[in-house]
Amino acid sequence: MYRLLLSSLLLLAPLAASAQDAGAYDQALSAFNSGDVARAAPRFQELAARASDPAVRARSEFYLAQSLVRMKLPVSGLLAYARVVAAGPQHPSYLQALEGLVDVQETLNEQNLVPNLLDKAYTPEVRDTWTKLPPGVLARVHYQLATISHRRGKLEEARTLLEAVPADSRFHARARYLLGVVLADPHYPGRPAEAERLDSAARAAFQSARDALRDSKQAGREEVEQLAPLGLGRLHYGRHEYPASIAAYESVPRYGRFWDQALFENGFARFQDEDFGGALGSLQSLHAPQFENAFQPESWILKATVYYYSCLFDEVKTTLAAYDALYEPMARQLEPFTREDVTPLSAYNLVVAENRRLPQPIYLWIHDNERIQDVRRMVARVEGERRQLSEQGAWRGTGLVQETVSALEEARDTLTQIGGRYAKSRLQEAAQNLRTFSDQAEIIRVQTALDEKDLLLAGVDQKGLLKTQSIYRPKMPGADWNYWKFQGEFWRDEIGYYQYTLKRGCPARPEP
Repeated sequence: MYRLLLSSLLLLAPLAASAQDAGAYDQALSAFNSGDVARAAPRFQELAARASDPAVRARSEFYLAQSLVRMKLPVSGLLAYARVVAAGPQHPSYLQALEGLVDVQETLNEQNLVPNLLDKAYTPEVRDTWTKLPPGVLARVHYQLATISHRRGKLEEARTLLEAVPADSRFHARARYLLGVVLADPHYPGRPAEAERLDSAARAAFQSARDALRDSKQAGREEVEQLAPLGLGRLHYGRHEYPASIAAYESVPRYGRFWDQALFENGFARFQDEDFGGALGSLQSLHAPQFENAFQPESWILKATVYYYSCLFDEVKTTLAAYDALYEPMARQLEPFTREDVTPLSAYNLVVAENRRLPQPIYLWIHDNERIQDVRRMVARVEGERRQLSEQGAWRGTGLVQETVSALEEARDTLTQIGGRYAKSRLQEAAQNLRTFSDQAEIIRVQTALDEKDLLLAGVDQKGLLKTQSIYRPKMPGADWNYWKFQGEFWRDEIGYYQYTLKRGCPARPEP
């Protein structure tokens, strides 16, 4: 009889605990539904951590994430959703958590944690399950996954994901732009044999990205408006279609974030189109005071090259001297920060703190990069939520604060590692660029000296040749244009419209 009674008691204990969990869950859910999420959140956390009933535990995990988001703790909510997604499709709130994760990503415009979490979760075993997501959510998932595939060089996979983003999605313009980049990539499988077909598809993707911007609800409208013509310009340039390339570069919105890059690349396109005056005009704009701290060493090499092809050797020397004065000190100053023993964390701290040691143009080139800015913004959000949690008096000492702060600290460490690796890579890239362009400057310098010697030995009076030539006003593009001679002052509304006219110091070649 004693043994039978003991067995009955052991049976009743889990049932009592389960009933107690259900009661506590109902109370937490009632508080949540009434808007008292500050009271609901710690109760959901307690149940998620310790409830004996798996169903109660699972539901509490999901509602904890929702509570944190409603408490305006989106990063904390993101991390709570991520734990549900990591549990896999067997979790009863799996798809809802995926949707919550994507919603928080869009709210935060977060470009590192969520895309990588989605990529890790997107295994062949769950792909059919994900098709049950609402179409708008699935489109955003496909776009985020494509960004990771593109970064990793999985171009065919990225293409498939981007083509799955439908025309009625708010991310259609972004997806079409990135699709154009993917298809135009020289490493895309099938090139060069399939270059014509791929380039045609890339051109159509860039154009459809621009067309999609007619929808005012498109995400990232301003960014796509600038990047799509830049992508078109690069595509045409790679195909040696220089007039089309120039037209695309010149359609990049003025004063926008990518305008200086468009000016620089337009200089190359004009040079290749043998419009040397136009090339120098683009570079004149790029070297205006408004871009004083831009890191553009190659622009000076291009300027020297333009002068070299016109046999204007004094101007070549002046340009290379300006390059040396600007960038040789930078190269020396950068050396200590590009050693192999520089850790990602120290590189990150170097480029996010107020600059004291890096050359200003290089500091801004890295500091203002989109990916670094995204990491900085998210680290600031993490720190803000940590403070907010500590100020939530009703939660002090609860497991919710301990668990959430721990997750936030782990996320901060992950973010700084991501930012640090990228910062270190950019520091090394800047140093390599300076070495490369310094070598190119030396080659131009040597070749200029050799050509000067050849002209001298051939008895060519180059100065006399130049004196026989006149400088004419450039051709006006239209009747509504005016000509103003540049007199050393940069006016904001003139930048981007400069056009040089050049003499040519090369002797005429004898006709065959």
